[in-house]
Formats: sequence, structure tokens, C-alpha cells
Amino acid sequence: MALDGSFDHNLSRKAMKAELLDAETELALAYAWRDNRDEQALHRLIKAYMRLAISMAAKFKRYGAPMNDLIQEASLGLMKAADKFDPDRGVRFSTYAVWWIKASIQDYVMRNWSMVRTGSTSSQKSLFFNMRRVQARLEREAAAVGETLERHELHKRIAVEIGVPLADVEMMEGRLSGSDFSLNATQSTDEDGREWIDALEDDCEQASEYVENNHDNETLRQWLSQALAGLNERERFIVRERKLREEARTLESLGIELGLSKERVRQLEAAAFNKMRKALEGQNREIRVFL
Repeated sequence: MALDGSFDHNLSRKAMKAELLDAETELALAYAWRDNRDEQALHRLIKAYMRLAISMAAKFKRYGAPMNDLIQEASLGLMKAADKFDPDRGVRFSTYAVWWIKASIQDYVMRNWSMVRTGSTSSQKSLFFNMRRVQARLEREAAAVGETLERHELHKRIAVEIGVPLADVEMMEGRLSGSDFSLNATQSTDEDGREWIDALEDDCEQASEYVENNHDNETLRQWLSQALAGLNERERFIVRERKLREEARTLESLGIELGLSKERVRQLEAAAFNKMRKALEGQNREIRVFL
């Protein structure tokens, strides 16, 4: 391959001059690689079908990828096919390799079509490579009978034709409608025009929200302090140990320290919470929002 990214025609010429394998020779090479890991047999098998990889790569040039990159991906698919081919199944290697080559090229095209992931599911992949062709055919058929397809109706027919959800068709329409552009591009032709990135909403907490949250938290802390002050010493101790520590203590450990049963500690805790709730509700009706 050419180092500058241009298509190396010598590679194509060499592939076209490679030997044509008959079924018996192909089978023998496949067995030699599978059973004995014979690298010479593998190299001969791949070299013979490199013309198939190049031919399939050429069909994807319309997606804008460099031809050398497409051939490289096709070669990877061909090697995967050779490694996984089972000669006992009675299928010609070329028939089997077509699927691996195509899958490898398609994955490459979709990965590099956009900085945003275009799709990963089988339905999205099918849409990416077939939607425009199916859409053009449906529009021609409708025009032939004098019918004008609205956008939504066209999308519905595409979904039925390809066998995918309507939502995927609408999503892919948006992805294929235009290429990526920089967020630092200006919104107008003026040099001082605002960049698109300036129009994005800031995900950070706004100043007004920060002030409101701080005010609410401070108010809540004051209410809780006043509610705790209304408890007796033993109740405050239980609440602190059960709810205000990083690691809450168990009812059993508190019972041992206070000389009470586990059930009695639970009852005191429930009574303390009930007192706090009544005290908080008496402070302000807005506290019901927090409770």
C-alpha cells in the first residue's frame, strides 16, 4: 500500500495475477491450516482470494473512506474468515469469506462515518447501508402512480421494507442528513459572530440554584437542631448514634451500653423520631416537603 494514503494499483494488479484455486486445492489448504497450522497454506489461501477482498472494498468507496483503508479492513475480514473456516461443512471458502469481509468493512465505515457513534445494533447497521437505496426506490414507485409520500409515511414504509423500528428510521435520517461540524464554527459569516459552543446550555449548577440550595440546607439544619433540642439526653444519644454517624450503630450495641433490651431501644428511637416530626411540623408547614 502507498504510504501517502493514495491507492496502490500494484496491489490490485498483484491480486489479479494470483492463482485461481479449484475446490480440491482450496479444501486441502483449509485442512492444512486448520489441522496443522500450516502458515504457507494460510498465506496461499489468503493471497488467492485477495482479489475478492479488493473487489468488495471498492463497493464501499462512496462512503468517503480511503481505498487503502477499505482494503486493509477487507484483508482483516479475509484473515478472520480463513482462521474460522471449517472445511468439513462442504461450503466453498469464497462463499464463507464474503460475510466476514463485508462485516469488517461495514464496521470500519460506521466507526469512521462520524465522531458520534452512528449505530451498533443490527437494525441500525441495516439502515445505514440500505436506507437511501430503499428510500429512492419507494419514491420512484410512488411517483410512478402519481402518489406523493409525506415524510412520516415514507419513514413508515422504509421501516416495514427493511424490517426495523420506525424510531430507528427517524434517528438514522438525522444522522445521514449532514456531516459533523465544529462547535467552534461561527453561526454567521462575520468574524465576530458567536460560536455554536456558546449556544450550548451549561450543565453546571446555576448561581440562583446554588444560593437557593444553600439557603434551604441551612434552614433545614436549623430546624433539625431545634427538633433535637426538644429531646431528652437519652433520646438525643440514640438519634445521634443511629442516624448521625457515618456508620450507624446497631440497636443491640446501644442496648448493651444503655442497659436496655434491643426492643426497648427501638421503641425509644421511634418515640424520638415522632417527637422530632411533630416539632418540625410545628416550625413551618413547608417542612412537609422534606418529610
